[in-house]
Amino acid sequence: MDKGQQAEYTAFEEKVKRSVCLDYVSPQATESVLKEALNQFGNVKNVHFIPNYLGPNTIGRSVLIEMEDPKQSKDVIFTINKFPFMISGMPRPVRARAAEIEMFDHRPAKPGRKIKCRWVEPNDPDFKVAKRLKLLAKKHAAEAATLLKLQLEEEQKLAAQQSRSLRSHYKKFETLDGVMADGAIKRLGNRYNLNVGEE
Repeated sequence: MDKGQQAEYTAFEEKVKRSVCLDYVSPQATESVLKEALNQFGNVKNVHFIPNYLGPNTIGRSVLIEMEDPKQSKDVIFTINKFPFMISGMPRPVRARAAEIEMFDHRPAKPGRKIKCRWVEPNDPDFKVAKRLKLLAKKHAAEAATLLKLQLEEEQKLAAQQSRSLRSHYKKFETLDGVMADGAIKRLGNRYNLNVGEE
């Protein structure tokens, strides 16, 4: 076994231990915004956005954050799972979990592990296993697409509800502003013998 390969893989495992995976990060969030938000827990060494090749760009993304040491990454996970994660003053439904080796697209090969590929003929005993795995992968893809569709529908309902609530609050403030501007508040104060100040 090559000592250089072993050292490289050990360094990569240390990197995984001090990394955090954030799910459902807003598509508007940039590297600088995430660094600013997470620097309160320690020094952010690296931010890597995991590309989503299958879904639309409008859904939340996953991000790998490398901290300076494992303690800082544990603090990030604990705090984000306990409180809403704030990005630019807006709470996002972000989830945090410890990073895993498989999440990194550029990772060194595990020392001593060799991958071999071969064609599997229909009369091979492993053919049925491969076919089952292929069907299972298709099933998982269909389930993931259905869940994504349901999630987007829920997000649209929530956005519509928030929009209605915002319009309602704006209308109330507009009414109050109008009452103050046209002097109706002073007339009401005089009628009920109340001292209504300018503020």
